[in-house]
Amino acid sequence: MQFLDKLEAVERNYEALEADLARPEVHADPARFQKTAKAHAQLAEVVEKFRSWKGIRKSLQATQALVEESASDAAMKALAEEELKTLEERREQVEGELKVLLLPKDPNDEKNVVLEIRAGSGGDEASLFAQEVFRMYSRYAESQGWRVEVLSTSLSGVGGLKEVIALIEGKKVYSRLRFESGVHRVQRVPATEQQGRIHTSAVTVAVLPEADEVEIEIDPKEIRIDTFCSSGPGGQSVNTTYSAVRITHLPTGMVVSCQDEKSQIKNRAKAMRVLRSRLLEKKREEQQKQIGEERRSQIGTGDRSEKVRTYNFPQNRVTDHRIGLTLHQLDRVMDGKLDEIIRALIGYYQTESLKQPPRDRPREEPPALAAS
Repeated sequence: MQFLDKLEAVERNYEALEADLARPEVHADPARFQKTAKAHAQLAEVVEKFRSWKGIRKSLQATQALVEESASDAAMKALAEEELKTLEERREQVEGELKVLLLPKDPNDEKNVVLEIRAGSGGDEASLFAQEVFRMYSRYAESQGWRVEVLSTSLSGVGGLKEVIALIEGKKVYSRLRFESGVHRVQRVPATEQQGRIHTSAVTVAVLPEADEVEIEIDPKEIRIDTFCSSGPGGQSVNTTYSAVRITHLPTGMVVSCQDEKSQIKNRAKAMRVLRSRLLEKKREEQQKQIGEERRSQIGTGDRSEKVRTYNFPQNRVTDHRIGLTLHQLDRVMDGKLDEIIRALIGYYQTESLKQPPRDRPREEPPALAAS
């Protein structure tokens, strides 16, 4: 059984790593200890679930024997058969969870993300909704214990957001937010509407895994850096020093601006973080086109013109069109209560991934080997 063989190999690897962690020479080498401990922790959840599965299998064998031994005792046999049914259901559930845990991991799952929200069609109403969407993700991040740092903003004349770029740092941020990319549509009566008509507006959301400097090396000769005075809504000056920074990546034509900090150095550092993440995203998109392993939207790139979700305020309804999920609790969602939607999206794409033949799945890194 290939499934069982793989799990047993993972367990052996886990035990070897556990033994290494107890060796004095491993403790004496901080880098080696850290690498071994990380590999050990990565396998812990799979091994724990596998051991639970083995326990259930052992109980099933004992209960099956009890059913056979109780042939002459109808009451005892009925109890044993009921227990057998419960154990079989539990085994199937744990097997499903194990298959998900063995799926290839996206190498970006553990990363922080650069979140970009932009007002789309709908004018001022779109900018107001962009502000609310940013608040929604900020509240969700707060509930997860993540840190949100605004890198760049552009305000509209009515106090909304034409654009906001933020860095979200924390545990497994990308793995939770990776499916939020796309067009988010809102249906409601704007505050400025005199006749009570429902308007439709939209914002675009992009979730980019933060790129490390090692992953994306930028040649200083390939960028042009311009400085200018920061400005606010309507063009009024915010300060008179050239603290705002605009970086142009010459090979791709990508332009990133940052003016939120009073320090030119800080603005430059923030702009470079955004540029690296955009270049990483571009690289990933090109790879996906070449290998065609899974839908681009599934890995957080998404087709920006694709409507992924609708927020209908009059009906207090939110609908995710990719999975057909509708919740009549929009007020809670806008307050950052996104867990139900995010869990449903993750579950859907995990199920879809399980349907793919192994050769069609994204390439998986081999299990970490025990430190020698």
